[in-house]
Amino acid sequence: MTDENKIIALYKEMYYAMINKNEAVLERIHDDNFILIHMTGMRQSKKIYISSIMDGTLNYYSSQHENIQVKITGDSARLIGQSCVNASVFGGNCHTWRLQLAFQLVKKIMTGILQWQSLQLTDLKILK
Repeated sequence: MTDENKIIALYKEMYYAMINKNEAVLERIHDDNFILIHMTGMRQSKKIYISSIMDGTLNYYSSQHENIQVKITGDSARLIGQSCVNASVFGGNCHTWRLQLAFQLVKKIMTGILQWQSLQLTDLKILK
């Protein structure tokens, strides 16, 4: 599997873990210094982001990926993903959003295996 395919698979695995509230997978996917920057500008650390998924503050029900672009430079990568996401967040009603996000990744050796791990999710926006 190419690095590009591994990164795309990681993006899809992240959504699967968000939908299924799989804390272990989210912990593995995101670097300990991970930051999520919401479209409002609010910043969440890895710990707060994952706990918000686990406690129901952020509820994800489905995702359909429309366009995924990956650019790799050495041991760093940037993924831009466009997905239709059905979710209810921060106490709001369930809604389907067409979202675009930028995913910063780094290649690291974890448990003796060279793997990609996310550092930051930014540029989250709603598409028309």
